[in-house]
Amino acid sequence: MMKSEGSSGIGNMKALILVGGYGTRLRPLTLFRPKPLVEFANKPILEHQLDALVDAGVRQVVLAVSYRAEEMEQELKTYAEQKGVKLIFSHETEPLGTAGPLALARKYLEGDSEPFFVLNSDIICDFPFKDMVAFHKSHGCEGTIAVTKVEEPSKYGVVIYDDKGQIGSFMEKPQEFVSNKINAGLYILNSKVLDRIELRPTSIEKEIFPVMAASQQLYAYELKGYWMDIGQPKDFLTGMCLYLQSEGQKPDTKLKFKSGPGIVGNVLMDDTVKVGSNCRIGPNVTIGKDVIIEDGVCIKRCTVLSGSKIGSHSWLDNCIVGWNCKIGQWVRMENVTVLGEDVIVDDEVYINGGKVLPHKAISSSVSVPQIIM
Repeated sequence: MMKSEGSSGIGNMKALILVGGYGTRLRPLTLFRPKPLVEFANKPILEHQLDALVDAGVRQVVLAVSYRAEEMEQELKTYAEQKGVKLIFSHETEPLGTAGPLALARKYLEGDSEPFFVLNSDIICDFPFKDMVAFHKSHGCEGTIAVTKVEEPSKYGVVIYDDKGQIGSFMEKPQEFVSNKINAGLYILNSKVLDRIELRPTSIEKEIFPVMAASQQLYAYELKGYWMDIGQPKDFLTGMCLYLQSEGQKPDTKLKFKSGPGIVGNVLMDDTVKVGSNCRIGPNVTIGKDVIIEDGVCIKRCTVLSGSKIGSHSWLDNCIVGWNCKIGQWVRMENVTVLGEDVIVDDEVYINGGKVLPHKAISSSVSVPQIIM
């Protein structure tokens, strides 16, 4: 019989978040900043996951780090103190894949009767941790994988399981339909799983989970609601839209959506933002601290990070504007344009997609998506 949330013992559970990657897919935003600290909907990606874990009662989180680990420790110190969560930094000296970090952090995870969470750091969703725990304890086996439905399963590795959730096998990029459920990057594992993992570069998806499934020790929990891997710009923006729409439908949302003249749909804007007259902002826009938006600007389906300035009568659609950028007057940017930190775009320039590296100045139009170095 499935236990209730109150009896799940989630307050004694720990979590490990895989934050050791270089974030190459999200460049240029990650060239000088670790990906988990890039702001998604006006707070670092990692804080969305940490907030959900803390809200569920988790008080100890292991962060499997390598790239810019010291910067992450420094920036998260105040957060940990405010939230009352203990953050343990487990440092990789070489890339260990998605399973090796569990072996490296074994001393922090083993010894408890309670299972622990494992999360990929690129994931955004409603994080149903309490329901996952109840499901995991109801089947009593070694592991639970959250799965989500996708429209094009041939792009992914799919998970095949029975009507009780027991996983039988995995199939990589099937050309004929066998399932539309994929691994969502959220797991609950018993400490016994650590005995299956050696301290070496190992893939939990390709080397550990298939063995667990073969021994009938792995179950699938179906996520409800939205899900997105936001590790690359196109999906980052799609995930932002899904997140804002989901939060906007909640009667008890903690977000402060902006409203007023020129605001259309779900717009998340820091209180320090200055907006000129006759602007049209939204739908699906997030704007960070100390951003200046001059008169007549139109912004939709965009993220604008802190300290940037957008000149009058500019038009932005489907863009990510990095920190401290300066966009001139009558500029048009669209088609998943990503500006790194401190980019200057001159007046009347058109940018049709692509990535602009930090500290660059764009003085002429870019009609074909490209990387501007």
